[in-house]
Amino acid sequence: MIATLEQSRPSGTNSELIVASLEGVNKNYGDVRALRGADFRVRAGEVVAVLGPNGAGKTTAVKLLLGLMPPNSGRPRVFGGDPTNPENRTRTGAMLQVGRVPETLRVREHINLFSSYYQKPTASAEVLAIAGLEKLSDRKFGDLSGGQRQRVLFALAICGDPDLLFLDEPTVGLDVEARRMLWDEIRKMVARGKTVLLTTHYLQEARRARRPRGRHQSGRDH
Repeated sequence: MIATLEQSRPSGTNSELIVASLEGVNKNYGDVRALRGADFRVRAGEVVAVLGPNGAGKTTAVKLLLGLMPPNSGRPRVFGGDPTNPENRTRTGAMLQVGRVPETLRVREHINLFSSYYQKPTASAEVLAIAGLEKLSDRKFGDLSGGQRQRVLFALAICGDPDLLFLDEPTVGLDVEARRMLWDEIRKMVARGKTVLLTTHYLQEARRARRPRGRHQSGRDH
């Protein structure tokens, strides 16, 4: 099930602009069907939640929109084009459910490295403050707790000031304060005309859902 959590229509935002979509997408892993006929659209200035239990194909949908894998059939689109287009990729940020980065690099080194991939990144000091990482900036990633690692992955997802942000199960492992930080930042991003697509299997994460936006038939999550 797909539902809109919040809608923002900042001045200058084209509310009818489709920034991400799956059109009749099917994805199989061998004999396992992960997505069947997935069909939905995400408009500019929205927060959209992809709801479903583990194994529903949520992560597969995100990976297709990020251009990390091809569909068996159907068409994923981002900013009206191919998700693998380099220009489109520089306009997106992603926090995947299983994120892997070198454990020997320090937090600030990771942020500086990822920021170098973008033409107009957010200042590193601002990213550290947003993610609540100022006191951890010199700590190696491998020495962080699970929740702290999640905050680093969130920081890496937003450091490029993306127009479209993907968050795959973003609150797993976060404490109450860190969850509040994440939601506050999502609201600020949407207020600036950004678009956010997140996945969750927790109904409470989507308790503010307003209008159902569509459905997709799915199989096992990958």
